[in-house]
Amino acid sequence: MVTICVREESPDDIDAIRCLNEKAFVQLAEANIVERLRENCPNLLSLVAIKADQTVGHLLFSPVRIEGNGKTISGMGLAPMAVLPEYQRRGIGSLLVQNGLEILKDQSCPFVIVLGHPEYYPRFGFERASLYGIRSQWEGVPDEAFMIRILDQEAMREATGMARYQREFDEAI
Repeated sequence: MVTICVREESPDDIDAIRCLNEKAFVQLAEANIVERLRENCPNLLSLVAIKADQTVGHLLFSPVRIEGNGKTISGMGLAPMAVLPEYQRRGIGSLLVQNGLEILKDQSCPFVIVLGHPEYYPRFGFERASLYGIRSQWEGVPDEAFMIRILDQEAMREATGMARYQREFDEAI
C-alpha cells in the first residue's frame, strides 16, 4: 500500500500544483490565484500531498485579517484546496486540512477562515463565522458557507468585524 506524504511546497512542485488546480477546478481562476499569491505574498503556507512521487493534492493558506472594534487581528484563510479528480473522496483533502491546522496552531495563528462546503469543514472544527460576529468582505456569501476555526480563544476574544482576504482573491469572486 502506497502512503500519502504531506509536506510544504518546494520550488519543484510549482508546475504540478498549477496542473493539479486546473484539473481539479476545470478552470484557470484558482491556479491563477495560487500563482499571484505566491508572487505577492510571502506569508503563505502551501502544502502538497504526494503519492508515489505524484502530486495528488494541494492546499494553500494565505493571510486574512479581521477588522472591527477598532482593532485588526491577523490569521489565515484556507483556499484553494485541490485534489486530482481520480483521487478525490479518499481522505487526501482531510490530511491536508489536518496537517495545515496543526502547523498553523503551532505557529500561534489565532484563526483560520474558509468559504467552503458547510457539510465538509465542520469535521475540522469550523463553525459559522457569524456566530462570532465575523462576516465576509464579499456580499452574497451564504452564512453557512463562511466559517471560522478558532485556534487561540484568548487572542480572538471580542474579535468581530469584517474578514478580508488578500486582494488576489477579488478577481475570482
